[in-house]
Amino acid sequence: MDWIETVGSREIYRNNWLALREDDIRRPDGSDGIYAVLDKPTYALVIAQDGDRFHLVEQFRYPLGLRRWEFPQGTAPDLKNLEPIDLAERELREETGLRAETMTLLGQLDVAPGMSSQRGWVFLATGITEGEHDREHEEQDMHSAWFSRAEVEQMMRDGEITDAQSIAAFALLLLSER
Repeated sequence: MDWIETVGSREIYRNNWLALREDDIRRPDGSDGIYAVLDKPTYALVIAQDGDRFHLVEQFRYPLGLRRWEFPQGTAPDLKNLEPIDLAERELREETGLRAETMTLLGQLDVAPGMSSQRGWVFLATGITEGEHDREHEEQDMHSAWFSRAEVEQMMRDGEITDAQSIAAFALLLLSER
């Protein structure tokens, strides 16, 4: 055996956004153990670009106790799995009111592969038109704004943008521009 084998699994907790399970495992050397896994549906993150400007959202992140700027991102409600492009369009429209003429897939990210099964798709949205947002109740404190590329990069350097997915997505954007 070259990998960890699951020999049993039980759900510990579930709500509309996540499920926590505890797995009994067997390691490659034959020893037994326990692994806790946070299951969340696939998310989409959208980098909305209009020329040299990027659209960010800011909201209070309860686990951190801080307001954070990040690229629009999220999952479908009720643990549903949507097609990545549909989810990206939904998140962009819901959080910002923006619509994109073109959605280009930049890549995929794993949120925290040591403890979560969640994976995400990163899209670049261009050909932007503005409209009204349709935020979920949990997003009532959200703000959104356009920032220049230089401002976004400075916000990352200054610790105003610390969301790992946003920073990794920006790296995928930079790689796509080569």
